Amino acid sequence: MSELITTGVDIGSGCIKTVVFKVNGDKVEWLGKETARIRNRDSFQLTTEAYDHMLKTAGVDKGDVAYVASTGDAENLKFATGHFYSMTTHGRAAVYLNPEARAVLDIGALNGRAIRMDGPGKVLSYKMTSQCASGSGQFLENIARYLGIAQDEIGSLSMKADDPEKVSSICAVLGETDVINMVSRGISASNILKGIHVSMAGRLAKLLKSIGAVDGIVQVTGGLALDTGLVATLNEAAEQEKVNLKAVSHPDSIYAGAIGAALWGAFRHEKLARLGQAA
Repeated sequence: MSELITTGVDIGSGCIKTVVFKVNGDKVEWLGKETARIRNRDSFQLTTEAYDHMLKTAGVDKGDVAYVASTGDAENLKFATGHFYSMTTHGRAAVYLNPEARAVLDIGALNGRAIRMDGPGKVLSYKMTSQCASGSGQFLENIARYLGIAQDEIGSLSMKADDPEKVSSICAVLGETDVINMVSRGISASNILKGIHVSMAGRLAKLLKSIGAVDGIVQVTGGLALDTGLVATLNEAAEQEKVNLKAVSHPDSIYAGAIGAALWGAFRHEKLARLGQAA
């Protein structure tokens, strides 16, 4: 494989992630990355702005990019060379971030997904949460806002809990009602957040078990990957489910979709180049 520059673009429900790599065989050099919250803005316009800013910051000219790989909700991105499904990109990224990983929990703004893959990152099985959004990042963000807590405080506060109050409902609306009742009863923010983590982690651990992921490293990706309290509670839930799984995160876990897209883009580019030479 010759040296090439490839980029990955991941449009999620709440955030856009872009990365740029220089790839030469098994050697991968990370040149740049960018995130942008969508909020009420046009996602495709915002993606173009974030992508251009990333390349400028990395000192990469658009004409030097061999392959622009999209994933997530970026299927109709006009400047993309090709598109990859999210389960494929997260599986590949998990192995890149942690070569020992054999499963992924992608916990995003609206749902959670469990993916089992082999050593090279090929997806073997996959399943998404079917319940309402109470197991999502958006639900947790809404609760934190109600409690007057910054998102980056959620994990540390959860880990200080001494008597967690589990949220009984899987419905986001009823779950929020539960939290309002807890606050009125004087339940601490730490115990409320830990209770939410317990509820989420229990369902996610069962999701992993349902796809045959019962041992080894689980790479957590998506918007909640850096929630230390949730990752810790996932490991507690794995013990309760009697599976030998260890959930881990990585500082770049939120870029997983874009990472996997960029790496698969490099692979596809080289494959097409070889086919062209053969022809």
